[in-house]
Amino acid sequence: MLDFNFRPSVSVVICSYTEQRWDLLMRVIDSVHGQTLKPEQVIVVVDHNVDLYKRLVATVQDVTLVESTGPQGLSGARNTGVGLVTSEIVAFLDDDAEADPFWLERLTALYDDSDVLAVGGMVEPVWEGGRPGHFGPELDWIVGCSHRGMPRVASEVRNVVGANMSFRREVLQHVGGFNVSLGRQGTKPLGCEETEVCIRAAIGAPGSRVVYEPSALVRHHVPVQRGTFRYMMERAWSEGLSKAQVSQVVGHKRALGPERRYVRSVLPRAVFSALTDWRKGTDPQGLNRAAAYVAVLTVTAAGYFRGRRLAAGSEPLLAGAIPAARQPWREAT
Repeated sequence: MLDFNFRPSVSVVICSYTEQRWDLLMRVIDSVHGQTLKPEQVIVVVDHNVDLYKRLVATVQDVTLVESTGPQGLSGARNTGVGLVTSEIVAFLDDDAEADPFWLERLTALYDDSDVLAVGGMVEPVWEGGRPGHFGPELDWIVGCSHRGMPRVASEVRNVVGANMSFRREVLQHVGGFNVSLGRQGTKPLGCEETEVCIRAAIGAPGSRVVYEPSALVRHHVPVQRGTFRYMMERAWSEGLSKAQVSQVVGHKRALGPERRYVRSVLPRAVFSALTDWRKGTDPQGLNRAAAYVAVLTVTAAGYFRGRRLAAGSEPLLAGAIPAARQPWREAT
């Protein structure tokens, strides 16, 4: 039975690794303090950057500051933050993703259902130099944002988006946290750690759900250099490699289900629409946009198959976590 008066306690973890995002980080922290639902804790984890940590200690108040105790990278920093959380829910926010005032309120509302393990929200890109004409919204996953083709209303999904996500704390504890073999390390654009942890959590909790709530909004800063064709190709290649790593842990079917639907449905419509706009003369960038869709798909697939070949004959990543991931840690309700 749903309890509409239920509101769990929630803490926010923000991970940062560079002083270059200082002004963005300050705005992110302010946006958390301005929430309609006040968090129990605001934890800022500094990922192996002593200068940034010292500057934060001298400047920022009303947050818990800590240096990452894990391996360098986003997954290690997130796990450090989770280890300090005392609330029922832990929400994650990127250091360049500013939260809407109702963000936490709308994320946590869905935890009135005990079968919900994780809730993620919409990540809207804020382009520093305006959206490039070749960069269609179907490709916004490249810059860590929600893309066209994702649900428009609260829906069950395979995984949440890393820049705007929350979990029951017990879930992350039971599955052993984020896989430190995955995830961004500095400027190296690897990822998929949130995909892998969501899959492992769902495997271990029969009947459970991961939910996407688009009304829980954050706005993600996108610098000019991430709108270039070169960055698109680098990120697509890395996405393919990352998905290959995830499939090694959780299996190919679980790792690629939504991607198959995306390739069969979302991308063909996007290519057709872009070419139609170009032919009609309504959008001179339509041809470039269509070419970008095809190039991203090709490079991502190439990265995936390259990752599969590299993984052949090697031990599975995070081998110690695989048995737990394949065995229920919570009985079906």
